[in-house]
Amino acid sequence: MFYVSTRQTSSNPTDRKKFCEILLEGLAPDGGLYLPESYPQVTPATLEAWRRVYSTQGYGALAFEILSLYIDDIPADDLKAICLKTYTEAVFGTPEIVPLRKLGNIYLEALSNGPTLAFKDMAMQLLGNLFEYELARRGEELNILGATSGDTGSAAEYAMRGKKGVRVFMTSPAGRMSPFQQAQMFSLMDVNIHNIAVEGVFDDCQDIVKAVSNDLAFKRKHKIGTVNSINWARLLAQVVYYFAGYFQATKSNSEKVSFTVPSGNFGNVCAGHVARMMGLPIDKLVVATNENDVLDEFFRTGVYRVRGSADTHETSSPSMDISKASNFERFVFDLLGRDGARIKALFGDALNTQGRFVLSADPTFKQAATRFGFRSGKSTHADRLATIRDVYKQFGTMIDTHTADGVKVAREHVEESVPMIVLETALPIKFAETIVEALGQPPHRPAQFECIEDLPKRVQLMPADVQQVKAYITAHCA
Repeated sequence: MFYVSTRQTSSNPTDRKKFCEILLEGLAPDGGLYLPESYPQVTPATLEAWRRVYSTQGYGALAFEILSLYIDDIPADDLKAICLKTYTEAVFGTPEIVPLRKLGNIYLEALSNGPTLAFKDMAMQLLGNLFEYELARRGEELNILGATSGDTGSAAEYAMRGKKGVRVFMTSPAGRMSPFQQAQMFSLMDVNIHNIAVEGVFDDCQDIVKAVSNDLAFKRKHKIGTVNSINWARLLAQVVYYFAGYFQATKSNSEKVSFTVPSGNFGNVCAGHVARMMGLPIDKLVVATNENDVLDEFFRTGVYRVRGSADTHETSSPSMDISKASNFERFVFDLLGRDGARIKALFGDALNTQGRFVLSADPTFKQAATRFGFRSGKSTHADRLATIRDVYKQFGTMIDTHTADGVKVAREHVEESVPMIVLETALPIKFAETIVEALGQPPHRPAQFECIEDLPKRVQLMPADVQQVKAYITAHCA
């Protein structure tokens, strides 16, 4: 299995690379994102075999079966050991790892049972073990630079804390995360964890990460890697729970399911796109956005229009307060027939100069719905509160604000004949203020997080300046 950049062209070819090379690299040298040269195809016989694997051997064994199609430069026994070590009841609190819960005419897939109570743990725990394995095999170190709007940062830091050969430099928008999210990150005192609060919005943080990654000399000198979903390994890990959700919601492989995914950066739902391209019987992939509706606008109109800092709304589902969905490039690459030159013109040129591109008149745009199954919808603060109240009243279940966005939009697209699965984003405690506003009572707080907001904090406040971030990395990576 080899990987190519979304911006690879005949005049500017990117070397075909193996998995472990892109695991440590993140962004491609030409600014593009890595994807496999082709998606492995899952036959009905393989799908049936995987159904048996999941039911008899568990999630870790299923993860190995799927990942081994994409990873052939780690010995199979080692890869299986990493998967089984990662996905255990001890880490995720339940033997099913991602159990389904029926909420009326939809299912909720629980993805938030990991150490930081958010779905990002599902991939980040695996990524931490893969990093440690590969760095030990090479005798190297890695400095991870990331950007978070809330959950990626804590998931990465909890996965990497204490890992040999790994340091984490995590940028986040100052004051834009919930108090719980901030406390999860800033209270960590591990010497290999560094938090940088950037004066700006998430997109400023993401731009810093990309700018550093595009400085190839700095990147190589300081051995910079990424844990954001621009790293293919993280997205690949998320593919697994689409298969697990499908197997739980169906009895045979003749059935289809749909998924609704709360999405800001398009990474989580892009994993669903990959699963569908492999042959998983997915009917619809529904993208649920909050007031920052750049993705909903595209799927409705064909216009992809990023917003500036002043136009990025601060909402009660803050992990989706994103107006520049970096993973969207991967899907558009497939939508446009894997034309790297067009991708470079759209994402490398048009967005930088015009802040938008338009595909509404392009014949391929209709394929987003017809061939690739995408739909979309939007949720507001009022919708969020109403959905949280309704789900609690009907089913006695508290859901977080992002999951509420997903449930609201899912209900607009559900069909009686096709099960609809909503991917849970986080546990409600991470957004307690809005839960109290909706229900008049606080959500359950796991014992290990009691009084976390009162712990001492270690964080560096910094302007949205690439050079200052580089200087900080240089000073702390020796």
